[in-house]
Amino acid sequence: MQTETVAPPNTVPWPPLIFGAAVAAALVLQWALPLDVAVPSGTGWAGAGIMAAGAGLDMAAMLAMRRHHANILPHRAATALVIAWPFSISRNPIYLGNVLLLVGAALAFGNPWFLVMVPAAVWAVTVLAIRREEAHLAALFGAAWLHYARRVPRWFRLAS
Repeated sequence: MQTETVAPPNTVPWPPLIFGAAVAAALVLQWALPLDVAVPSGTGWAGAGIMAAGAGLDMAAMLAMRRHHANILPHRAATALVIAWPFSISRNPIYLGNVLLLVGAALAFGNPWFLVMVPAAVWAVTVLAIRREEAHLAALFGAAWLHYARRVPRWFRLAS
C-alpha cells in the first residue's frame, strides 16, 4: 500500500513533547516541592549508566530506521516497517530509551520527580502516539504488521 493513501498517525509530534514536558515537570517540581531522598553512594553513576543505555537504545533505533529508509518523525506517515534490532525487542525502542533516560535522570541527579513522571509519560505517549501509530502501521503494512506485533511487545519483554 502507498504511504500517500494513509493519513499520518498524528498531526502533532507528541512523543518529544511528552518526554520534554516530563523533564520540565520533574525539574520544576524538584525546585518547587523538593523531595529529599537519601541515595546510596554510586547511585549517580548508576543513573548515568542507565541514561547512557537509554541514549544508546535511542541511537540504535534511529540508525536502524535510517538503514531501512524509514521516516523517524512521529507525525509523518511511515515509509517502512523496521523489525531489525532494536525493534526486535521492543516495538517502540525510542520511547523505551526515553523512559530509561527519565529513570536514569532520577538517580543521576537525585531528583525522584523524574520517577513520578515515568508512568505519566508512558500513559500519555501510549494514548497520544503509540495507539495511533499502531493503527497507522496496521493500515499500511497489514499482515506483516500483525505478525510483527504478535511477536514483539509494545514496550519490552524480559523473557519469552
